[in-house]
Amino acid sequence: MALTAAAGCSADPAGHADAHRQAVTGPHAAPSAVTDPRGFTLVASGDVLPHDSVIARAGTDAGGSGYDFRPMLSGVRHVVSPAGLAICHMETVYGPPEGPFKGYPDFVSPPQVAPALAATGYDSCSTASNHTLDAGTEGVRRTLDALDGAGVRHAGSARTAAESNRPAWLKAGGARVAHLAYTYGTNGYPMPEGAPWAVKLIDRDKVVADARAARKAGADIVVVSMHWGTEWEEAPDADQERLGRELTASRTGTRPDIDLILGTHAHVPQAYEKVNGTWIIYGMGDQVAGEMFNYTGARDPRGNESTLGRFTFAPPASPGARWQVRKAEFVPQWYDTDAGRVVDVNAAIDKGADLAGVRDRVRATVLSRGAAADGLTMAE
Repeated sequence: MALTAAAGCSADPAGHADAHRQAVTGPHAAPSAVTDPRGFTLVASGDVLPHDSVIARAGTDAGGSGYDFRPMLSGVRHVVSPAGLAICHMETVYGPPEGPFKGYPDFVSPPQVAPALAATGYDSCSTASNHTLDAGTEGVRRTLDALDGAGVRHAGSARTAAESNRPAWLKAGGARVAHLAYTYGTNGYPMPEGAPWAVKLIDRDKVVADARAARKAGADIVVVSMHWGTEWEEAPDADQERLGRELTASRTGTRPDIDLILGTHAHVPQAYEKVNGTWIIYGMGDQVAGEMFNYTGARDPRGNESTLGRFTFAPPASPGARWQVRKAEFVPQWYDTDAGRVVDVNAAIDKGADLAGVRDRVRATVLSRGAAADGLTMAE
């Protein structure tokens, strides 16, 4: 986590809001031929990182009694909610309902974030990050309990060994979707005694094994969230590139084991790239964060810029074949630290906001590895 100040589109083109929030009832749903001809759109976004200023803003939005994060996220609800499936990244852990709460360096966030994520339209969140153990196993438990209470599924951290071995099971359109999540580390915190499964660490062989197990259990689509990379670097580092190549190259028979990789952690937007026929978002950037200061100690506006990835999946042509991404898009986002609001940049520009510089910077980074040639477009 970098140093921070103490205080501090259009609707789903597939039109399948009716498929939203359909959860598979168990981890062992048997594979079957696709009988539902519908496709669906998956939306994903970056790090939710409540610094002290973000928590204070939610307190103000609640009228001084509790915390309300719904207004903060409302600016992208029109993108998130219509999607067949929406995935976020909850970087921090929650405290008791009445606190105390704190931001950097060891985050303890209000559990009221969870219902706000649900109200925005998120179905599942990755919870594996370098901050997952900031409050030990109690922080993990409180976080997952709150997400469960809000109806938001989760992947990457666990309260029990059995839970750690299960992906988040979801359904959208006619597809069963398994969501897996991993982190590069936990800021030096060791795994809790007696709970070596509390958070999933990145291990190439383990990721592949989990993906294959999910596929065997009936997953039509396997989505992997990766908390990885080098903070403040817009280009993916060597480990991201290597892992991305290896994971997307992994196949069982003729079918890839992983269908989409969603990256977080770097604080800045990173490139999208199609590798071995599979889309990777190396880093989506921070969706919610206070004022960000990079390693030089300078205020860095890129730390409040991010993207929403949007992928429209089409059913396979034959049973057992791969669900194909027939449309890949990104939506530039910006967190307005003064107003405490997540902003859809293009929608704001259409209304006269002076955010062309943000849009152009995000677009240049996202397309920097040739994704446009593979069909990635910026959603208008």
